[in-house]
Amino acid sequence: MKKNEMFQRAPLVLAIATASVIAPNAIAQVEMDTIAGPQAQQLEEVLVQGRLKDAAEMLVSERLEEEVVTDILGSEMIGRVGDSTVAAALRRVSGLSLISDKFVYVRGLGERYSSTTLNGATVPSPDLTRNVIPLDIFPTSVVDSLAVQKSYSADQAATFGGGNVNIRTKGIPDALTYSIEIGSGMNSETEGDVLSYDGGGDDSFGTDDGTRALPTELQRALQRFKGRLGVQDIRNVLELEGNEFGSAAEAISAAQRLNRELALNLNRDIAIEEESGTPDLDVKGSVGNRFYMGDDWEIGFLAGASYKNRWREEETTKRSYGLPEEVVDVESTSTYSVDLSGNVNVGIRFADEQEVSLTNLYLRNTDDDTAVRDFFNENRQVSDGRGFREYTIKYEERDLLVHQAKGRHSVGPATKALIPGGLLNWAPEALTIDWFYSDATAQTDIPNEVTVNADTVTNAQGETLASSVSTGVNSSGFRFTELEDQVLNYGWSTALPLVFSRSTLELSGGFARTEKARTYKQTEFRLGVLSADDAGSLGGSLGDVFGDSQVTNPDNNYIFDRAGANNQSYIAATLTDAAFGKVDWTLNETWRMSAGARWEEYNQVALDWNPYGYTLDDPQITSDADELLDATYTDDAVYPSLSLTYMGSLWAETFQLRFGASKTAVRPDLREITDAIYIDPITDEQIKGNPNARPSEITNFDVRGEWYFDNGDSLTLTAYYKDIMDPIEFFELASSDTNTAREIINAESGEITGVELEALKALGFLGQFMDSFFVQGNLTVQETELVAGTEADAPTNPVRNMSGASDYVVNMLVGFDSPDGAHSATLGYNVFGDRLYLAGRNGAPDAYELPFHSLDLTYAWYPTEEITIKAKMQNLLDEAIEIKRANVIVFEEKPGQSFALSAQYTF
Repeated sequence: MKKNEMFQRAPLVLAIATASVIAPNAIAQVEMDTIAGPQAQQLEEVLVQGRLKDAAEMLVSERLEEEVVTDILGSEMIGRVGDSTVAAALRRVSGLSLISDKFVYVRGLGERYSSTTLNGATVPSPDLTRNVIPLDIFPTSVVDSLAVQKSYSADQAATFGGGNVNIRTKGIPDALTYSIEIGSGMNSETEGDVLSYDGGGDDSFGTDDGTRALPTELQRALQRFKGRLGVQDIRNVLELEGNEFGSAAEAISAAQRLNRELALNLNRDIAIEEESGTPDLDVKGSVGNRFYMGDDWEIGFLAGASYKNRWREEETTKRSYGLPEEVVDVESTSTYSVDLSGNVNVGIRFADEQEVSLTNLYLRNTDDDTAVRDFFNENRQVSDGRGFREYTIKYEERDLLVHQAKGRHSVGPATKALIPGGLLNWAPEALTIDWFYSDATAQTDIPNEVTVNADTVTNAQGETLASSVSTGVNSSGFRFTELEDQVLNYGWSTALPLVFSRSTLELSGGFARTEKARTYKQTEFRLGVLSADDAGSLGGSLGDVFGDSQVTNPDNNYIFDRAGANNQSYIAATLTDAAFGKVDWTLNETWRMSAGARWEEYNQVALDWNPYGYTLDDPQITSDADELLDATYTDDAVYPSLSLTYMGSLWAETFQLRFGASKTAVRPDLREITDAIYIDPITDEQIKGNPNARPSEITNFDVRGEWYFDNGDSLTLTAYYKDIMDPIEFFELASSDTNTAREIINAESGEITGVELEALKALGFLGQFMDSFFVQGNLTVQETELVAGTEADAPTNPVRNMSGASDYVVNMLVGFDSPDGAHSATLGYNVFGDRLYLAGRNGAPDAYELPFHSLDLTYAWYPTEEITIKAKMQNLLDEAIEIKRANVIVFEEKPGQSFALSAQYTF
């Protein structure tokens, strides 16, 4: 048989082998058809059926070979359920919860305790306030599989708390393949008109064309006037420059004119209007091939791209738990989102002994928000008939560019024959060397984020009857935010397996370095209206209120300045060197022990940065020795790991019992070691850092039993325990009635105890009709405890649950594969128990997020081998996100029901 023919037939052989386990009656049919004559269509039906059911089994079958507790989620299963982002897909893994649609909590631990890697390498984060990666940035279209490692091993970074999520991108195919998919959809909460404004010409591509960019005229003015643009600051500089004025009043008048002329450079085309929303658009495509040159050489490539846009509307309602009828906050937001991705992979292989591959990935996520918020607070309550309104325009573009190279090398017979003179004959053939190099940059750009404050007249129900822009220095704000996060990660490892008569032994070790640099720059301007000649003009369109004629009218008193306390921007860097060694020993194919240790040296610095500091009294970076010392952090430690596995046939054809123990740590984030009080750019909360923050030390134990049956069924039972010393937590700080403040401290201790149950069961035992159905599900039940300790500021409950932890998490999938292979369907259900959202202080009650019952349905029709028609329906129960505090729903948001339809052609 020729090699090409063998590769062409391999999928069919694999499909028949798989079907022989899960569908014996299908194999019998194949044998009958083979005797009767060629029946191509019937063979294809078996292939489809085997592929789809095998996708469900991937959750449990791949982890058989792993030395530690690992859960696998394959692309087939992700496609079946219909999740569009990595964050949404990870809800299906046992013990995982999704927070804010982007952060994953593993086994009750917050996002800081969960690490994310891309093809095993560390990548940067485009999140403005966190070092962790928001997983909604990764579309599932680029994913081959997701590996969630829940037990620590020494080859992983020591910052391991709940677990590590490794996103494995699609690799080079074995033969020519190409596909194209186009789809559309809608959301039940997005009906009719949406809120919008005049943006840029490239908004449909998810990037600003310069319309929103910080004007060069303002950049020059910031340099000329040393970062201060107030009237008196301008006057002082004008006089220093030699300008002469006849009087102080004339000098002030000249400075006022220039001040207002500078304000005109802002993009003030901010009138909020309604326009018709459009249905979702989703397009994907890919092409790849592998070429065989002779008997030993192979080269291949895979290229893909995707584009998606959508409109979404949401309404959130917040209430004070003390005055729920009087202190109310309602915000309506329309969001136009654009997601772009592109990937190119190339690789070369020699005789399965030498392999080098390059991966290039680009991701862009852009959200363009237009929001109107009506609210009341302690100063103006609903019954007063007066309230507040806030208009917000926010355009946020997140980009991630990744370049990765990796190789795997061994000195086998073909390699030795390739090198003349027998120079490599001394090298052991089983020795392997792996290396990787990853250079990645994440950027977030929020140009011209506009906030306008207004006063409202309301009726008895709190509905707005009229509104006008507020007078004062804070009438409006124009914020420009830039974040760049760069990570360079490289390393190598080597492994030498040794085979003895009754056992095998593998010795391995390696080195890795991670360099990370982050800059965050925030510039904000205020355009205030101290008074207007015609007060009624402040109730007009926002574009008119801040139009040229209004700003420059000498009878109006508009003032312009740069806002902020110069402590919003910062620069930070980390450097980690690591080395590890491991021993993996297997005895009689029954017992397996893996033990290792990892040494890490960690260095971090985070400094407040004032980009507009021009004097020694107001420098860009402090030169104070004590402040510089407080801004640095170093850590040097060794982290051990141990895993024991018994392999047998207890109650099942394949049985494994695993035990794991390890010590790990989680370190403070970049800004958390600074002593500054800064404003969170997302929540507008005051955040106080802590230069005395210490790493959390975690002791991990877990035991897992795994039963795999020959008919494809499986059962997994896991018990785990984590003891945390000095857990890093946010605690509420004392603040004014209308503001919320938090600080980062080390609590005294934390504990997590839990049990995970996971099973996959074919339903053919219920009758022939049910032979096409299977059930896969998992249940996590756990208890968490956090002891606040003496550093916390008057917590209401000194002993409480850990933030974000749930008492239980349930995932359930019911799958259907039609006997003829032409249809499949999956009903997915997910729910979590009450989880702590905010811990109260000074007697104020804790706030809990209530369970969200997510029910999704995906149906696929395969009219031909190449074509797939898929329909997705999400949140069928039309659930709402709710947070409860003292028996009061203090937050409510309805994400609505989503519907999507797509068609895919794959060759």
